[in-house]
Amino acid sequence: MNALNIAEYMQTLGLQARAASAAMARADSAVKNRALTALAALLRTNSQALQTDNAKDLERATAAGLAAPLVDRLKLTPKIIETVAMGCEQLAAMPDVIGEIIGMKQQPSGIRVGQMRVPIGVFGMIFESRPNVTIEAASLSIKSGNACILRGGSEAIESNKALARLVQQALQDSGLPADAVQLVQTTDREAVGQLITMPQYVDVIIPRGGKGLIERVSRDAKVPVIKHLDGNCHVYVDDPVDIDMAVKVADNAKTNKYSPCNASEGLLVARAVAQTFLPKIGAIFAAKGVEMRGDAEALAILQATVSPQLAQSLLKPATEQDWFEEYLAPVISIKVVAGIDEAIAHINHYSSHHTDAILTRDHVHAQRFLREVDSASVMVNASTRFADGFEFGLGAEIGISTDKFHARGPVGIEGLTSLKYVVLGTGEVRV
Repeated sequence: MNALNIAEYMQTLGLQARAASAAMARADSAVKNRALTALAALLRTNSQALQTDNAKDLERATAAGLAAPLVDRLKLTPKIIETVAMGCEQLAAMPDVIGEIIGMKQQPSGIRVGQMRVPIGVFGMIFESRPNVTIEAASLSIKSGNACILRGGSEAIESNKALARLVQQALQDSGLPADAVQLVQTTDREAVGQLITMPQYVDVIIPRGGKGLIERVSRDAKVPVIKHLDGNCHVYVDDPVDIDMAVKVADNAKTNKYSPCNASEGLLVARAVAQTFLPKIGAIFAAKGVEMRGDAEALAILQATVSPQLAQSLLKPATEQDWFEEYLAPVISIKVVAGIDEAIAHINHYSSHHTDAILTRDHVHAQRFLREVDSASVMVNASTRFADGFEFGLGAEIGISTDKFHARGPVGIEGLTSLKYVVLGTGEVRV
């Protein structure tokens, strides 16, 4: 496609999405739920075919020299397919929030005033790598009564096309417009430029991918953007703490999977427990090949427990930039802090305000951490890897927001809705 054709193509998608959004906004809950359960069944039935299409993307990505963590994000394994199918069913089982009225109060004038939850309308989703996002976005769009235009990365184009076909089949089979979920079929980047500058068709843009993509969208968009730039998440090991629990959680937060934005990138350890905790977690990280970039105090403790051969390759002095860094790789920054005050100050200064956790046996410390850490998700005695719409019981997520307006944290159904005021009267007039 040339630039003119892409502009026309995106305008067409926009027109179709706007028309479909009206039908979705008035769709009955039972119909939307039927589409979601139909989609779950189609995903399971077509699991093998989806993996065949996914293999084309994986082969092309590997041949192009894509980094291992990015190739890993591309995979559509049976487990991932089952997870997104379960997400569809979880959403179908959840109450429909569209049309609910909250906060209805009688006013002195006699009128009653409240707020009704309604769909946003049309959202545009721009994402990289993970093809399962196609289903997460589509299923949330269906449940929330919206229409959406999805633009996945070129590296996952075959997988995304296969998944989008199943979504449109489920919509049609359930009596809903297929255009309620549209995938941009071209990999030309000009399509992104068009999508983010169509306020007449698109009500909000949600970018989900690397920092470069999100910065570009935030800079150039002519419609509101729901976003997060980085996932520099922290685990703080407090004093007092259950050491065995802390080791287990800190290990999971870092090594369960390196590529997601909710993986821990920074480890803070209270000085009073550092001599006990660091040798244990250091041994685990060393065995898994995790590079540890620490301050002088942390490195002194770790060097006494990690073998000299491994220490040479895995133990490095941390720079100032390391405290800010989102590695998305087997690398972690480690710092010994005096206690909770220094931990909270460090996190609020260096973190990306995504997800941060405290591991502690002190209830007062836990409550302070929850109140004072300025992040979208704050956890006590749990892995940062739980910062996920599915794990939070939202059915799925459209992304993570570190903004402070409208939606914050994992964005589920309610994040794709708006509240409008409704007024009920019996003939009242203002005097």
